[in-house]
Amino acid sequence: MIESYGFGRMVIDGHSYTSDLIIFPGKINDSWWRISGHSVCLKDIEDVFNAEPEVIIFGTGYHGLMKVEEEVKSLAQSKGIELIIEKTEKAVQSFKTLSVHKKAIGAFHLTC
Repeated sequence: MIESYGFGRMVIDGHSYTSDLIIFPGKINDSWWRISGHSVCLKDIEDVFNAEPEVIIFGTGYHGLMKVEEEVKSLAQSKGIELIIEKTEKAVQSFKTLSVHKKAIGAFHLTC
């Protein structure tokens, strides 16, 4: 699915994306925006939790500047959802590996 990632650009199935995105099983939200820019709150990812994943992988950007708020971490823990938070390059690798065997959703910040 994900072919490559570099600062500000991800290629998935031959299509190039240049804005932050969320990869769900079977679909991509290629216009993911957060209320507070470099911070992920529950409202930013309601659809992710509604999809009932086994694992959520957050790519926090090339330099790792995006942060995941504690309320997101707490909700994931209470629902038994594995949460992985890594710089986007490493998160892409985690997503590729985990999505083979688990219902995984990846939320990726492509820049900073």
